[in-house]
Amino acid sequence: MSGRDLGRGLPGLVVAGITAVVSGVAVFVNSYAVHSVQPPAVYTTAKNLVAAFLLLLVSGVAGYVRQESPMAARWITAPRGGAGGSLGPTARVMAALYVGVVGGGIAFILFFDGLAESAATPAAFLHSSLVVFVAVLAWPVLRERPTLWNLAAIVALVWGQAALAGGVSGLALRSGQMLVLSATLLWAVEVVLAKRLLADLSPGALAVLRMGVGSVVLVGYLGLHHELRLLGSLSGEAVGWVLLTGLILAVYVATWMTALSRARALDVTSVLVGAALVTALLQAAAGTKVLHPEGLGLVLVALGTAAVLWSSWARRRAAT
Repeated sequence: MSGRDLGRGLPGLVVAGITAVVSGVAVFVNSYAVHSVQPPAVYTTAKNLVAAFLLLLVSGVAGYVRQESPMAARWITAPRGGAGGSLGPTARVMAALYVGVVGGGIAFILFFDGLAESAATPAAFLHSSLVVFVAVLAWPVLRERPTLWNLAAIVALVWGQAALAGGVSGLALRSGQMLVLSATLLWAVEVVLAKRLLADLSPGALAVLRMGVGSVVLVGYLGLHHELRLLGSLSGEAVGWVLLTGLILAVYVATWMTALSRARALDVTSVLVGAALVTALLQAAAGTKVLHPEGLGLVLVALGTAAVLWSSWARRRAAT
């Protein structure tokens, strides 16, 4: 790929594929880290603070070098228009508050409290239902009408995730899994609102807003529960986990916002389900999972992801 191609930016679904890889790594690493740093809210706050700092740092550097780097300019420059059009001033503020307070704060508390009480595979399945909720919301809000390929992909992705989780019968919604599902619902609303906000805000600005405001909410949550002092008493091992997962989270949010700014929300979230393949491969490499019994699930997730990519490519080709 030429420097000019990179300057224009990678296609949205290519960036979404990168996000899926990062997400798969994140689910695997967090399943260990969340048990090593207790309580979960302290762990979540610490790593989100790291992610917020890194995203702010990247945006600052991008602002400094934007004249020499088209990629940096794209990160901090707001696009012109977007799906569903620009929001009004009041709606924009409300949507931004939701992305920061709920998406970057409350949902993280629910998710990691749930992950601490649940295994990685059921949590990954419940999180994969994000694509279903986004599909329901994106049609009326973003005018993203699902194609037959999209519907087939969603069926394959959800069926594949169910197979990876050992079947739906093994997914009794215990308290931990209910927390993960609640967080997923909140994040589905955030995806749609973030897509609307990206009509007026740059990916960098929205990423910093999400993690910055969210981190303030998380710090406030620890203060209300008299756990703020625990942030300063993390062990060396805990700090290592926090730095690693904070870095992964920063990359995830950066690539996710970039993908959303360049492709349909429904397509981006569909590709993200492919993270299950990455998580399964990492678990197999770690000796905590055997891939052979889950071959059907892996194939279905791969086919669903391929269907989304094909649908997007066919739609773009028809438009040219």
